[in-house]
Amino acid sequence: MSSPIPDPARDHAADIVRAALADPAQRPLVKSFFDEATFTVSHVVRDPGSDVCAIIDSVLDYDPASGRTTHASADALIDYVKSEGLTVQWLLETHAHADHLSAAPYLQEKLGGQLAIGHEILTVQAVFGKIFNEGTDFRRDGSQFDHLFNDGDRFEIGGLKATVLHVPGHTPACLAYVIGDAVFPGDTLFMPDYGTARRGLPCRHARPPHPPRPRPPPPPAPAPVVLRRPAHAPPAPPLSRPPGVAMLPICVWWKRSPGPTHARSSSRAPRSAARPAWPPSARR
Repeated sequence: MSSPIPDPARDHAADIVRAALADPAQRPLVKSFFDEATFTVSHVVRDPGSDVCAIIDSVLDYDPASGRTTHASADALIDYVKSEGLTVQWLLETHAHADHLSAAPYLQEKLGGQLAIGHEILTVQAVFGKIFNEGTDFRRDGSQFDHLFNDGDRFEIGGLKATVLHVPGHTPACLAYVIGDAVFPGDTLFMPDYGTARRGLPCRHARPPHPPRPRPPPPPAPAPVVLRRPAHAPPAPPLSRPPGVAMLPICVWWKRSPGPTHARSSSRAPRSAARPAWPPSARR
């Protein structure tokens, strides 16, 4: 069996998790906020030994019908931070979101903290700058953020040890933040079934996609069913009428529009004498 490929960033992340499992002081306190409109979960990650915290993947409310933004979801985060007496050290983004807007600039204005994302946001900005035909006013150097993380970078939230894993695929800039015994993978894993993320954004991917799975062969077509009369079967009896009932030919008339009137003949038992015959106008 071959040995695993060396990965210092992964090994350091594993060390942080093991240390947190052994020391409760290194386990973060997490308060999560679910945004039903975008199915996004924002997190306030708090150091249990101090009042320092980080906010991950905040949401700026957007109404597509009016094109307006509001701050109800962000204000809920602000109210919680202030009610708990917390100090925001980091405003972390796991990736560039396509299903919602980030409230990080608004939160930074209200609460402070450093705004950070993965270094590969430069690739995302370059791609979307061309798609939306942005001019030179749109900077593609990541300068909208205070810090750009690379794979294996280490940082702290108060006394909590944290590190960064670069997990491209959903976007080139996707990060997973390992903070104590908790991992915040963004859209690298989707809840609630823990499925892997889609690769739907129009960006270059740092790793080639997996080869397509072979499709199973189609099932064989069922054999045709042929009904045959056995050679020894007797012939079907002729149609008969009950005794005392005469079989009279009658005509059934109908109109096809457009076109001439048509008729067909059949044989039926006579109607009861109590039921009147069709009037002449019905046969026009």
